[in-house]
Amino acid sequence: MTVALMWEARAAEGRGAELLAWVRARPAAGSPLRREILRAPGDRVLVITWWDAPYDAELPELPDPEGELVARAVHRWRFESVTEGSGGGSADASIGGQADR
Repeated sequence: MTVALMWEARAAEGRGAELLAWVRARPAAGSPLRREILRAPGDRVLVITWWDAPYDAELPELPDPEGELVARAVHRWRFESVTEGSGGGSADASIGGQADR
């Protein structure tokens, strides 16, 4: 099974570049199949890691940034891959998201 962990944070006003640098300075712990770092307007940074693991496996996650770097609590979600015909609808659908685990 493939599990995707999503970590999303919104930087404090004017600190988007600093938050992005903070994320980039932290190498992926463990051995994910893939890791992708994205950014969006509003100084938001998203990190997605994909793992070959059961849905409820203990997997390493990015910590919360220290200090005043973020404007709100970090959001975290976990999803599992769903294949065509497995009850999930389309092949790109995901289930099981959990905010603020």
